[in-house]
Amino acid sequence: MSEELFTELSLQICLTGLILYMGFIVYDLAKESKAGKYGTVVMFGTLGLGVLGFVIKTVITKVLS
Repeated sequence: MSEELFTELSLQICLTGLILYMGFIVYDLAKESKAGKYGTVVMFGTLGLGVLGFVIKTVITKVLS
């Protein structure tokens, strides 16, 4: 296994784990603060937009390279 392949795989695995952990944190925060359905949707929407921005940045970087 080359260093480049290891780096790519570890980035994908660790980033996926981080996103899942952040989702758990948002869920727990929404539950603890009694945010309701609308507040929970807004919180997860914000997290989703951040993830979407990261994915779009990655796609644009691959396309322009």
